[in-house]
Amino acid sequence: MEIFTQVDTWIALLTLTFLEIILGIDNIIFISISTSKLPEKLQRKATNIGLALAMVFRIILLLGVSYLIAMKEPWFTINTSWLTTEITGQSIILILGGIFLLYKSTSEIHHKVEGVTEGEEAPKKKTSTLSKVIVQIVLIDIVFSFDSVLTAVGMTNGVEGALIIMITAVIISMLIMMVFANPVSQFVNKHPTIQMLALSFLILIGFMLITEGAHLANTVIFKQHIGAIPKGYLYFAIAFSLGVEALNMRIRKKK
Repeated sequence: MEIFTQVDTWIALLTLTFLEIILGIDNIIFISISTSKLPEKLQRKATNIGLALAMVFRIILLLGVSYLIAMKEPWFTINTSWLTTEITGQSIILILGGIFLLYKSTSEIHHKVEGVTEGEEAPKKKTSTLSKVIVQIVLIDIVFSFDSVLTAVGMTNGVEGALIIMITAVIISMLIMMVFANPVSQFVNKHPTIQMLALSFLILIGFMLITEGAHLANTVIFKQHIGAIPKGYLYFAIAFSLGVEALNMRIRKKK
């Protein structure tokens, strides 16, 4: 473990761990929505099991990083008068993950807004199962893991012991997420307006994943190249919305 005696190693580890946590915010939002359908006593268990399995999958992706990078090569090409695209493994995973997030968040918004019509019996609040929630958490984390792993590879390129640094950063960030995921989930589930904001964020994230997948596939629609949405714009929108809602919650509390 001589690499941990070097300053560059610790700088890379701390920076990468911080980025992994930031990228993991998307996961925590999704987890808070998924676990809200479970009984309260099972929510923490579902979160911890889901994140633990997600950590295992992320480490597996890191070990197979050479194959992951090779997935940039086009599988097949579509070339029509209005659409040109080179479908890759990465683009398919990102696009399918984005579509899943759009479906999940839209259906949850519909359920919360429509509610129960007059004369109908109120449905049970907890309608999901532990295994179903864990599967959802793991599947969506695998999608987010591609972005996370590629970021890690780019940051540690040329650094001695890069694989060890990346795996260590993933383990530390996942442990931190396990500590804070449940408090964040409880806060989100306690405030209906925060729930709606979180679902709206998932729609934004889903759309971002679709455009990023299209960008990786070099997609051109009606002679317009699809570009990736800078994540800074997305996180600014999320932070601004949360800031406004925090002010609203403070005003409501005073009243």
